[in-house]
This record gives sequence, C-alpha cells and structure tokens, in this order.
Amino acid sequence: MVCSDDKNVSSMCQRFPVPSFQMKLFFFVLCYKICVYIYIFFSINKVCVFQSLDYDSSENQLFLEEERRMSYLGFRCLEISRWVICGLIGFLTGLIACCIDIAVEKLAGVKYFVVKQNIEKFTEVGGLSISLILWAVLNSSLVMVGAITVAFIEPIAAGSGIPQIKCYLNGVKIPRVVRLKTLVVKVFGVICSVAGGLAVGKEGPMIHSGAVVAAGVSQGRSTSLKKDFKIFEYFRRDTEKRDFVSAGAAAGVSAAFGAPVGGVLFSLEEGASFWNQMLTWRIFFASMISTFTLNFFLSIYNNKPGDLSSPGLINFGRFESDSVAYNFYEIPLFIVMGAIGGLLGALFNKLNYWLTIFRIRYVHRPCLQVMEAMLVAAVTATVSFSMIYFSNDCQPLGPDQSEDYQLQLFCADGEYNSMATTFFNTPERSVRSLFHNPPGSYNPGTLGMFTVTYFFLACWTYGLAVSAGVFIPSLLIGAAWGRLFGILLPTVTIWADPGKYALIGAAAQLGGIVRMTLSLTVIMVEATGNVTYGLPIMLVLMTAKIVGDYFVEGLYDIHIKLQSVPFLHWEAPATSHWLTAREVMGAPVICFNRLEKVGTIVDILSNTSTNHNGFPVVVPVAPGKICGLILRSQLIVLLKHKVFVELARSRLTQRKLQLKDFRDAYPRFPPIQSIHVSQDERDCMMDLSEFMNPTPYTVPQETSLPRVFKLFRALGLRHLVVVDHDNRVVGLVTRKDLARYHLGKHGLEELQLAQT
Repeated sequence: MVCSDDKNVSSMCQRFPVPSFQMKLFFFVLCYKICVYIYIFFSINKVCVFQSLDYDSSENQLFLEEERRMSYLGFRCLEISRWVICGLIGFLTGLIACCIDIAVEKLAGVKYFVVKQNIEKFTEVGGLSISLILWAVLNSSLVMVGAITVAFIEPIAAGSGIPQIKCYLNGVKIPRVVRLKTLVVKVFGVICSVAGGLAVGKEGPMIHSGAVVAAGVSQGRSTSLKKDFKIFEYFRRDTEKRDFVSAGAAAGVSAAFGAPVGGVLFSLEEGASFWNQMLTWRIFFASMISTFTLNFFLSIYNNKPGDLSSPGLINFGRFESDSVAYNFYEIPLFIVMGAIGGLLGALFNKLNYWLTIFRIRYVHRPCLQVMEAMLVAAVTATVSFSMIYFSNDCQPLGPDQSEDYQLQLFCADGEYNSMATTFFNTPERSVRSLFHNPPGSYNPGTLGMFTVTYFFLACWTYGLAVSAGVFIPSLLIGAAWGRLFGILLPTVTIWADPGKYALIGAAAQLGGIVRMTLSLTVIMVEATGNVTYGLPIMLVLMTAKIVGDYFVEGLYDIHIKLQSVPFLHWEAPATSHWLTAREVMGAPVICFNRLEKVGTIVDILSNTSTNHNGFPVVVPVAPGKICGLILRSQLIVLLKHKVFVELARSRLTQRKLQLKDFRDAYPRFPPIQSIHVSQDERDCMMDLSEFMNPTPYTVPQETSLPRVFKLFRALGLRHLVVVDHDNRVVGLVTRKDLARYHLGKHGLEELQLAQT
C-alpha cells in the first residue's frame, strides 16, 4: 500500500506499515524452509515405507501337497536348476563387468588422448586455459549424461548400491532395487561417471549389478518387460530369491576384484542371515564362473586368447615375495597406519554425513542433482589441472613406469610430470602406479597435496546422483598417504619400500571408511595375488575398524540409517536384557477367524492407517487362541481368484488353487484397490485353513529382547507372534520393533523407523 495525504489511507498506513526489505526477506526464507521441510516430510513418508522379505516358508496345506507329489527325480532336478542358475548368474555378471571395463577404457582413452594432445599443443604456444576448459567440458558432459539417466529415470541406481544390497540380504525389500531398469541405468551411469573423471570407481556398482542379475535370472521372467519364460517357477518366492541375490552379490565382488573367496565372505559378512554348506558351494561356484568369464573375454579383447591374467576389474599387479617381505618390527608401524586410516575414515564419513543431510534438505530435485554432479565434474577437472600445472615434480622417463598418459608439460625432455600420473589417469591405473612405481617416482609434497585434494573430492562426490563406488577412491587416497608414510619413514628409522606401505595405507583407508574386516582382508589378499600380507592387512583392518567405530559408524551404515531402513545387526544391544517382548511388540493385533467374512477382510486390507502385512488366525471357539498366520499377499491372491466358500459349494465351483497361482503373482502383488468385490461377494465367507501357515513361530510375552532378536534374525522372520500362557495372541513383533533399539552414548536409545 502506498501512503497518501488522504486521512483514511494515512491512518491505515500507520496501522499497517509497509514491511521493510529485511522483513520481506525473512518471511521469504521462512516460507521456503517450511516448503522444503514439508516436501522432505512427505517424500520420506512416501519412500521410506519398506517391506520385509518372507524368508520363512509357509508350510500350509498347498505346500505339503506339492511336496508329497514331488518325486525324488523332481527334487534332484530342482537342485540341478539351482546350480544352473548360479552358473548363469556368474556368466552374466562377468560379461557385464567386461562390457563396463571395455567401455570405460575406450571412453577414458579417447578423452585423455584429446586432452593430452591439446595440452601439449598449448604448452608450446601458450593458452593452456583452453585445455582446462576442454577437460572440464568433457568431464561435465559425460557426467551430465550419466546423472540425467539416474536422476530422471531410476534414482535408486545412484551410488554404489551396496547399502541397498546389504539391506536386501538383511531381509528388507527396497523398492525397485533389483529391477531390470535399475541394472541398465546402473551400468550406463557408472560408465559415464568413471569416464567423466569423477573420484569414483566402477567396482562397487558391480555388486549391485550382480544382485540384479541374480534376482532376474532366478525368476525365469522379467516383470519389467512383461516376459515370462516359464522356467524356474519354483524359485518365485523370497526364500529362494534372496539366496540367489547373495550369489549375485558375491559374483559382483569376484568380477570387481578377482576375489571369489572374498565374494563368498562378503555375502556372509554383510547380511545373509541363513547359511548352509550347499549355499556356500553354489555362491562360490557363481563367483568362480564370474571371474573366469571376465578373464576369458578380456583375454580375447586384449588379443591374448586364453591368457587369464586379468581376474578382476581392478588389477593391483603382482607383489613379488622379495619386494613385499616385512619384518616383525614393522607390525607396530602397520598398526599405527591402521589407526591413521580409522581416523581419516571417521573424518571422511562424518563430512559425508553432513553433506548428505544438506543434499536431502536442499538438493532434492532431479535438475539440481544433475547440476551438482556437473559442478563436481568441472571442479574435479579444474583442481586436477591446477595441481598438475603448479607441480614441479619432474621425474625421468624409465622402462618401469606404467602410465599410459604421461604429461611432459613444463618438464625437460625425457621427463614427465609426476603429479599427472595420479590425476591424469583412471583411478585404477593410479592405484597400480602408486603400488609399483619404483622408489623416487614421487616427491613427498606431490603425495601430500594429492592426498588432501583427492580426499575432499571423493568425499564430495560420494552421494551424487551418479552410479559410482567408493572402493577405488578409498584405495587411492590410502595408497597416496601410505606411500608418503613409506618415503618419510627412512628419515626417522629405516629404509622401506614405498610400494609396500602404499598397499597397507590403501587397506587402512578402505577399512576406515567401509569398516569391513573378514571379507576385505581376503579380497585384498586375492587382489594382490600374495598371501604374505594376510596378517598385516588383517591387523590394519581391525585397527581401522576399532578406531573408526569409536567416532562414527561405517559409511554404508550411515547411509542406511539416513534412509530410516529397519536394519538388524548381528546382535541385540548389549544392555537390552531388561526389555521383554511385551514392551517391544505391536498391540493390539488385528486377527482373522479361520472362517472369515469377505467384507471384513476387504475392509481391513483397505485400511491405509493399519497397513499390516501379517495377520494371526485364531480359533473362534477359544477367542484369541492362535491357530495360524496368513499374509496380506496371500489374502489378495485369494480375493483375486474369488476363493469363497459359497462359490465353492455352488455350481460355479472354480478350480482348486495351487502354489503356482501365488508364484505367478509374485513379487508384484496387485493392490487391494484393484480388486473388485461386489456387495453379494462381501457377504460370502472365506476359509483360510488351507492357505494359512498353521505353525508360525511364537514366543511368550516374558521373553527378553535379545532372545527375541536372536530368533528373529537367525530365522529371517517377518512376523513373530507374542502369546500369553493360554496361547492367546497378545501382540506381534516385526522388524521395526527390533531395529528401533540401539546402544548410543547415553545408553539404550529408541529410534523412529519406517513401517515394515
């Protein structure tokens, strides 16, 4: 309102003064923040409603009848089919790894060749800023293409995918995590992000890719393409599918690092709750097939058919026994390096945690995510060019150098810029250079500057809307400061081989960030091809985990917690014995009678406020006394096929349902809203006796939390019924009831998690 000489208007201006610019700005910022928080709230409530997997088989009458009909030959055919599927998983995972490796090498080779030619041209005539712009534009263009496919087509393909696969193996069904579209976007995205020069690696996404391949092959159909090959129908259930996903994750590790045993241990360490000898053998078989397939096709690509010398995407090179020999007095030095890796890993994780919180709040739109990825790519190219430009670390060319893109820049003839061997290369080649280049190849200042800059670049990069892993950046950071440690060591104690300490530093940094111990030890030993360093690597990883866990959790655990996933660790919190099932269970419980009215079932399933997935079945003559458990997915199939008592007794008797009908609807069961039930059908009755699980697991309400946790975790349960002394249902324990308790700095703490 503009004030005038009119008395009425003037008096109104006095009562309602014109707001100042500061006040307008304050209200604008306030409204913006409110909108952002509302968006985040609804996004989290929309996305973070995770479902659990049904790892426990429902031994209902249909299951028992099918088992009785199956002959000995049928069981043997099923066992053979499991081995065939594992072989296909290994073959396809290795083939995908080969395609990724070749595509990255080709794209990166073209990019670095063009930039190198341009730098050499303008070094002589001046105008290196053009080379910088060219490098930044090439990086940003490649990253932009990869980020667009991830942000706009399939956001779940962002990152390495390891946290999501850990959750899946733990028993949590992450939406769209094992779909075909996710695999295509993941493979294409990782090619663009690695070739685009980001501080990322292509090894981590291989684990996710292998898991998606396993989930698809084991079902014998593609729900995305709506194509059913009518094979492997028996395995269309969570119990079987999750075992095959374990094999796919192991095959991905094997293809990435050439470590079949490490792949098996990864699946065991990072989530599999149920394990047996035959499953171990099948997973190991898939891992061996994967690394062999990658080896075979890369040997053909390199015009060396039959030369199986490239077991994985990352090739650390051979560490000969003479060059990597260590003495007893070096073990304390290795432990110190493990502590340094734990401290740096904790700092990396904490910084990335704060950065992820910022992204959740402010960088949630796809267009902003693509712009951020392009910005990081341009900054990475600018920092790399600046570090190379201002470096005066010139080294003589020799036969031992393994760099493909050596830059002379301002060095004399016959010399190359040492800083360029770390920045002007793919991360895998840079790691190998730090491991195997002879002593004197790098100045301490070069390694120190590279460690600091690459540390922050990698921290900024992880979490972008691109498909990328953190394994190789972690190894590269650790190899740089580990080699620096080995160079500085002779000034205080004895001479040491820098390559040896680069290996130990790489293990320490990776262990400090991801906090893996058993599997990572074996992966590093297999990747180096020498078991000599098994003990030092194990000590380093244990030290890094102990030191890092004192400050903050591992990187994958942090991102799992940020997504509010109800993840169950191996053990219940140490101080939780005083809690009982009565205090953690969900109550009251919605139960069904053995013979239930269809309208009642439809109303309960349609109630969005109580989105339950398991319902105890009780005996009507003894109110509340349990006689079974039935799942929401089973009830939906029964409603879809109109399995009502009145229809069964009439002339319109439909065919008898079989387990095949439930498997055909798996895994995308139709929503209850899509099933039409007429008013007459609502008055019908449904007999649940044949379809419910008559022997669900139950615990007394006085059972302690650790005992409930152990039973739930070891058996891979989805629902655990709590009963009183008369076997009446009093509550139901689900995954979220157990996952919300954790041991914090102030004792036992309770978290708010998504519904399961």
